[in-house]
Amino acid sequence: MTNDAQPRTQWLGRWGFVLAATGSAVGLGNIWKFPYITGEYGGGAFVLVYLACILAVGVPVMMTEIAFGRRGRGSPIDAIRRVAGEAGASPVWSLLGWMAMLCGFMILSFYVVVAGWSFAYLWKMLSGGLAGSSVDEMAAIFGANNESPLNLGFWSTLVTVATMAIVGKGVQAGIEKSVSWMMPGMVVMLAILIGYGAFSGGFGEALRFLFTFDAGSLSSEGMLAALGHAFFTLSLASGAILTYGSYLPGRASIARTTLSVAVADTVVALMAGLAIFPVIFANGMEPASGPGLIFMSLPLAFQAMPLGTLFGILFFVMLSMAALTSSISMVEATVSWLTDNKGISRRTASWGTGIVLWLISTLAMLSFNLGAEWTLAGKHFFDWLDYLTSRWMMPLGGLGMVLLAGFVLKNQAFREELGLSPAWHALWLFMVRYVSPLGILMIFVDALGIAKLQFGSHWPWLLLVLGVITVVGELASPRLKRAFDA
Repeated sequence: MTNDAQPRTQWLGRWGFVLAATGSAVGLGNIWKFPYITGEYGGGAFVLVYLACILAVGVPVMMTEIAFGRRGRGSPIDAIRRVAGEAGASPVWSLLGWMAMLCGFMILSFYVVVAGWSFAYLWKMLSGGLAGSSVDEMAAIFGANNESPLNLGFWSTLVTVATMAIVGKGVQAGIEKSVSWMMPGMVVMLAILIGYGAFSGGFGEALRFLFTFDAGSLSSEGMLAALGHAFFTLSLASGAILTYGSYLPGRASIARTTLSVAVADTVVALMAGLAIFPVIFANGMEPASGPGLIFMSLPLAFQAMPLGTLFGILFFVMLSMAALTSSISMVEATVSWLTDNKGISRRTASWGTGIVLWLISTLAMLSFNLGAEWTLAGKHFFDWLDYLTSRWMMPLGGLGMVLLAGFVLKNQAFREELGLSPAWHALWLFMVRYVSPLGILMIFVDALGIAKLQFGSHWPWLLLVLGVITVVGELASPRLKRAFDA
């Protein structure tokens, strides 16, 4: 541990961190986005590439973030500054921490609006407000939900208040206690929905769709989507995992903990697919329905099911809990920094942060109604928050993090923190130095769209070949052995 790190609250055990980090990862991305992008990009082939990307990019980057957090025992800003200072590196690297903290806060500013949809639909399901006989009618219900600033603002405010109430109670009494029942509850509800799906008539088709590999169904665009989702689903480069890592007890294995989170996150994503696709197939609907799969197609399918209202309520309770566990994690970095550096209590830091968050999220909420005409370069405020965080801040932050760990800092610090055998440590270092940066760079270049304009749809393969050539050349260099021994 670095010398100026202060005593810090820790999780009661390794599983406290696993549940909290899995809760951060298992948000709307798993239950809302994963099923529809799987449908868009070919099913089983997409799933296989996604799993490979989790191992090649997600796990090494997550291990690095957790190691930074535990080594520095502070918010992203303080932890990176301390670890960089220990290695004699420039304090300028702490800007990565600032970007991560700001990124998480900006994501949450529009995420509470999306999370509000989940709570609103739970209420509609309970009150019978989801009565529609076609996808068009369901689309009209979804549009009406967003057109009222009072309605949409109420639900996003409810998410904000619930998030701050939990975070304000602290790491153990608030976050750890909440996720200890929300995460198991979510898995139980998914299992119940899967059990129903097994007898719905569409389960066999769902299994074939998710787990049958057809190489011809996966495009280079699908591969990039799998890579991007693997990176973002684990809440990387947004300050959440690094901050949660700062509460991890020193005796806990970072490698085993990371693998536990990655496996849990992936299992929940696949369970979501097994819960949703049988219902879609049994009702003759299209799996590639895009973002409307959850809020338009699925409610229509629930209406046609025996006990559909009951299972619809279960589904939206689960979706609301998934949204809440993620929102908790995204604000924790800001609250942690305020309590560590400004000498204020956690409760004050939480509610003060909540007020600022509410003001910014209100602007994002108004993008759907009163502020629909307020655009800059064709984008609403909501769209700009999404664009800046997902296409710029997260890829740049993730790239900076692995380059700092792999090339700038002393290798010995990570040897001590990770506690891996020499062979496994060499593998981690290789992934962090070469494989993960290449993967993140591909996400970043794809988001900018520059390479696609120049080289068409085959540009990812060109970048991959250039990356492999670079890595092979580096492996042949005697510098590599000296670097690994540093």
